[in-house]
Amino acid sequence: MAVDGQVAFADGASAASGIPQVARQFQHIELDWGSDLRVDPLTPQLAVVGAHWHEVQINAAGKRAEESGYFSGVAELRDGRWQFRDAHWSEAAPPPVFR
Repeated sequence: MAVDGQVAFADGASAASGIPQVARQFQHIELDWGSDLRVDPLTPQLAVVGAHWHEVQINAAGKRAEESGYFSGVAELRDGRWQFRDAHWSEAAPPPVFR
């Protein structure tokens, strides 16, 4: 999994052990997917997924933050279940300033 161009979890095992640690930093997380959700099949076992998202976070200190962006990933049918093989979250950023 990558977030804003940086690898957050290199594989499923590191995600499984790291996500609970991240979750302890928050009291509440609310994730809403945009109405533009796309699932484009590539093969019977692979599909590309993409959608805008909006997230509300309340951290352990009770402070609120909101973020929006775009998610894309490759989903794989493995052992009878769809799982993300690759995933990338990007937060919307202002356009670059040229000087």
